[in-house]
Order: sequence, then structure tokens, then C-alpha cells
Amino acid sequence: MKHVVVYFHLTVFVAFLCVSGTATAGIVKQSTSGLCHPQASGWYDRTQNYTPFDTIEACLDAGGRLPKGISINSLGEAKKPAHAPSGTLSNYRRSAFGHGWDDANGDCRDSRAEALVASSTTQVRFASDRSCRVVTGRWISSFTGNVIQNASDIDIDHLVPLAWSWGRGASEWTDEKRLRFANDPVNLLPVEASLNRSTITI
Repeated sequence: MKHVVVYFHLTVFVAFLCVSGTATAGIVKQSTSGLCHPQASGWYDRTQNYTPFDTIEACLDAGGRLPKGISINSLGEAKKPAHAPSGTLSNYRRSAFGHGWDDANGDCRDSRAEALVASSTTQVRFASDRSCRVVTGRWISSFTGNVIQNASDIDIDHLVPLAWSWGRGASEWTDEKRLRFANDPVNLLPVEASLNRSTITI
């Protein structure tokens, strides 16, 4: 059964590579404070310590946030993902599923934190007494079997990619339903950030 689950995860991951991947010019820099700086950001060149992402959406999915004064719409992002089938994904936008991770129950833990807590094989440690942001735990990669202890080394991936779902009915959903889908714990998978952000040649 474990092999079937891993195979499903790999299949979905490859499907994600094929149908999503909204393009942005150059690398998006996620600063140590969690801000996602596209090249349009005034802080882009000054940001030296950062985590690179291929798209602004990938940075937001990893728990980042946009700097003040910058929005997805202003960047002209996500109008048409690369390799999108004609018509089905032409008006896809990540922001249709909400901006970043949601905190539906208002307990200060967004869906990324909830996924990290739920999937850790040991008790997690938080950044402060408020128990909002997870910093350490113990996660086992579904793809490689590697043990990961730093939350910053984990990305939360969607088992069913948002772009894929958009072309198969999600474009007709309400904003509320799309937000729930993007933050549904059943659809969230902690993965190695280094693997998730790597370039794969097939």
C-alpha cells in the first residue's frame, strides 16, 4: 500500500510539472523574513540571503507573502501557465484559491503549520509560546525516505495541483470552495523543499 501511495504522489508531482508552473521573469527571492520578492520589488537587488523560487506562486505556497504594494494582479502573473492546454487553463490564477495559507479556525496556525504538526512523527517545536509557526519536528519524505527536522526545509505541496483542478472544474467553483480546497489537509503533502524546487529533466 505504501508503494501505491508513493507512486500516486510521484504521478501527481509529474502531472503538476506538466500542467502548472506559471512563469515569472527570473528568480523569485524569499527573504529570511518570509517576503517573496519578484524582480518588480524595490528590495529585489538588496535581498542577498534568500530562498529561490521559480514562480511567485511557489513562494506563496511555501508560506511566503508579498511585500506591501505588490499583488499578483499587479505583476501580471499566472495568466497562462506554460504548456497549458488551449482554453482550459488560459485564465488560471493562483490567487483564485486565496493568497497564501489560510487560518480557517483562527487559532493562529495556518494550514501549512497544521500540516506540519499533523505529519510530524515527534512533537513539534514552535517559534514562540503562541504556538503559531513550526520550526522543528520530524518528517519522513514520501519520495526519498529522508528524515527532515527543520520546518524551513519542508514545502507543503498539493497532491491535486491547483492548476490541474482549475482546468477540470475548479474554475466554476466559488472563491470560498476554492479556498477550502487549497487548504484542505487531505490535499496537503509535506515534501523536501530541495526536491520540490529542483529542476527535473525528463
